[in-house]
Formats: sequence, structure tokens, C-alpha cells
Amino acid sequence: MGYVKTGILMAAMTGLFLAVGYVIGGQAGALIALVIAAGMNALTWWNSDKAVLRMHNARPVDAHTAPELQQIVMELAQNAQLPTPAVYVIDSDQPNAFATGRNPDNAAVAVSTGLMQRLSRDEVSAVVAHEMAHIRNYDTLTMTVTATFAGAISMLANFAFFFRGGDRERSNPIAMIAVMFLAPMAAALVQMAVSRSREYEADRIGAQICGHPLWLADALRKIQAYAERIDNPTAERNPASAHLFIINPLHGGARDKLFSTHPNTENRIAALEALAREMGDTGRPAPRRARRDYGGPWS
Repeated sequence: MGYVKTGILMAAMTGLFLAVGYVIGGQAGALIALVIAAGMNALTWWNSDKAVLRMHNARPVDAHTAPELQQIVMELAQNAQLPTPAVYVIDSDQPNAFATGRNPDNAAVAVSTGLMQRLSRDEVSAVVAHEMAHIRNYDTLTMTVTATFAGAISMLANFAFFFRGGDRERSNPIAMIAVMFLAPMAAALVQMAVSRSREYEADRIGAQICGHPLWLADALRKIQAYAERIDNPTAERNPASAHLFIINPLHGGARDKLFSTHPNTENRIAALEALAREMGDTGRPAPRRARRDYGGPWS
């Protein structure tokens, strides 16, 4: 089902890409856009995970360099009936995490050092479980494809300032204006809508994977509070990847509005608390001190 959803999304975004190319350059523009779209599809399919990890300077860790984190990922992958993804750490003081990869067999989970330092083991487990849900749902591929095309369509639409469709007599100023403003907006709307819905679903499935919705609710509350105060310079330089994180890493916050990549955090917490009541998860564990070294055990 994940491949079908991604295939439909690729087709829709490719069609929009071709439409923008046609308005800008006629048949020749559409042909050029088709070639570019084909190359983007191939590149996104095979290298999306590596590109995103490089973008955020994520470094791989294993059972020797981060034994506790590796153990968490292995246990949750088993709970989710998934292959164990590669594990990466991002040197960022802002607590956050994301997953990437084109399918469960080629997936990776990346967590920040801030997440490991500021959250308890249970809360980190819940965050990792949320990312496992994204992997199981093939969200990682879908959202990377959407982000790639959204950026490309915006870039292509900007060419309308410099091109007039080849033949000036056939050029349509109204159509050119529509391309410049509506095409990037349409691409952004697809990205935002898919992102918001996927977060609620990943919260639900992630809570089931770790077995404790309240762990994830506590984690979201803490991450949101820290993200509002702590910068993530790499994410600020690469805002197209913001939707991959469990909480919006960009300052300004995530709201249930048209151009938000994430749902309102309080709404997510409320949904998790309702799920906890359904599951009978009515109590939280005793507080634990946050761990200072991601390579050693929590205390």
C-alpha cells in the first residue's frame, strides 16, 4: 500500500511539474520538465535517505558506540515486525528525531544528542517507536518525494519571470501569473496535508509499538518546549526537511493551520491521552534522570 500511495503521489506531482513546464515553455518546456522529473524520481527513490542524513550531518552508530540506543531500536523494530534500521546520531542540542529510507529494508532512524540528553529512556523509546511507525507506513519515502517535487516546482515556476513560453504571441500573462503563484502553493499544500495526517497516524501506531501512549505524550511535550527555545541551525538552512522531524525544528511553532508541516502538539497529546485511556495506560512511570551520554545507560 505504501508503494501505491507513493506512486500516485509521484504521478500527480509529475503531472503538475509537466503543466508548469508547458505553460513556461510550451511543448519543449513540457519535454524538458519530463526529463527533469524522471531524473528526480530515480534520484529520490535511490538516494533520499543518504541525502537527508548528509544534510543534517548525521553519523552512524552501532552496538559499540551507542549500545543503549541500539538496543532500543532493535527491541522496537522487533515489536513492529520490521528489519532493524540503521541508527544515526545528529549533533544538535535541540531534542528531535526523524526516520528516512525508501522502504523498511533500507531505512534509518536519526536522533539528536539533545534528545538523548534531555529525555528519559522511556520517552526516547516512544520517539523511536513513532519513527518506526513512519517506516512501516512508508511515510519516509512519500514525504521525501513530496518535498523534492515541491521544491522543484517552486524553482521551475520562478523561471516564469524569465521565460515567456517561446512564442510571445501565444504567451498568456494570466497563465504565467497562475503558474508563478498557484503551482508552488499547490505543491506546498500537498506536502502540508500529507504531513499533518501522517503525524497523527504515526503517533497512534508508535504508541501501540512501545505499548505506552503516555510515554510519547510526555516526549512530545518536552520536545516542543525545548524546540521553541533551542535553535537547530541545520534545519533552518534546510527548511524543506522540517516535515521529517517528529516536532517542527523551525522556530515559529507548529499549528493546525494551512501552511503547517505538523499538527498542533497539544492536539497530538490529547489524542494520545485518549488512546491511553482506551489501552488502560493510565499511569506514568516514576521520573528518571535524563542521560548525559548517548553511548551509556540511563540512570
